[in-house]
Amino acid sequence: MQSVTLSLFRFGSAKARIWAFAQMATARFALKREPKIGFFKLLGSGTGEGFTPIPNVSVYAILATWPDRETAETEISKSTTYARYRAHAVEDCTLFLSPTSARGEWDGRAPFIAEQTSTDGPIAALTRATVKPVNALRFWRRVPDISQVIGDDPNVLFKIGVGEVPLLHQVTFSIWPDSASMAEFARRDGPHARAIKAVRDGAWFREELYARFRLEGIQGQWEGGHPLNPNRFNDERPHT
Repeated sequence: MQSVTLSLFRFGSAKARIWAFAQMATARFALKREPKIGFFKLLGSGTGEGFTPIPNVSVYAILATWPDRETAETEISKSTTYARYRAHAVEDCTLFLSPTSARGEWDGRAPFIAEQTSTDGPIAALTRATVKPVNALRFWRRVPDISQVIGDDPNVLFKIGVGEVPLLHQVTFSIWPDSASMAEFARRDGPHARAIKAVRDGAWFREELYARFRLEGIQGQWEGGHPLNPNRFNDERPHT
């Protein structure tokens, strides 16, 4: 079963942040040489809840696909590129995900191979879009209200906004206790639902991708501790 990893890195000093920013242009060449990596993206993040057009220069991410989780763990642990990121970062964590559904494309590709598996327990949602430049201002005017709603929802276990190109290439990632709580949020009337309707009615996006994942495990820490409430999720595999 395909394994998808989202590795997050937080950089403290100005020197480390400059290094991380430079990797957005250079690390791709090293990752291409990883023998078993599939699709991958180097991502920056936004400030606040993450869903803003203002870059957060301290947080960066690597999204990657692998043949299976064992391969993902092995390759990440011995990868020179990942090791360099960890060495420069003050903290990092990697989320291991199994795709359960996916529709749409990312740079003309369908990167995630979904399999119908049980979705009991935490479920992650990823949305990726390329915003048409002519619609960028209208799109971002709606984002603060959406960000507030997501941030206030008590069911959200984890959330971050990342992207490749500020303003135009955006990715939202969130983790929910179960599929029911995620579906209820999506259906609820409010800024999120109204923004989706506006996007559909106005065809604001040039390319879209929507994917759901089963959360299989977490390694590392985030914001000084476990990224999720450990009483709701416990990865029995050893953390490195």
